[in-house]
Amino acid sequence: MTDEPLYAKFGFTDAEWGLLVGLPQSVLTAASVATHDSARKTRQETAAGLDEISDARASASPLVTAVAGAVLDATGDPDRGEEMPAIEPADPVGYAQDVVTRAREAAALLSAKAAPSDAETYKHWLVEIAESVVGAASTGGVLGLGGDQVTDSERAFRDELAKALAS
Repeated sequence: MTDEPLYAKFGFTDAEWGLLVGLPQSVLTAASVATHDSARKTRQETAAGLDEISDARASASPLVTAVAGAVLDATGDPDRGEEMPAIEPADPVGYAQDVVTRAREAAALLSAKAAPSDAETYKHWLVEIAESVVGAASTGGVLGLGGDQVTDSERAFRDELAKALAS
């Protein structure tokens, strides 16, 4: 018996696995920084995204289950009271564009190497992460009342991500 790395069991190289494991946290971050919010709202968004990642460990897709476990092993598992390190990109727009580019690369990779059901589940999961984050806290308003649940910039990131993953 060999100690074959997890990514090899799915037919991926180390670099390809790194792309697939890195994207969920990157999507969470890009969705959160699409609109500048208060620290409290950013925490709400991060918690919502982490819940989506954590819940994916129970996915019917073995690939998504494995990726979600690897993400939480690397970033911190909220079920164990661990917190993901805060990432604040200096250029949120450039960061979001990079995430969309990597999502497009992941979609092509999955089409070439993954079972169709795993590929679709993974891509749908990334959009669910973005959806959860952008819908977690309203922006604007007064004393938490009113404001936009999803801002134009958040909607634009989510839509660009979905489009990149559909190609």
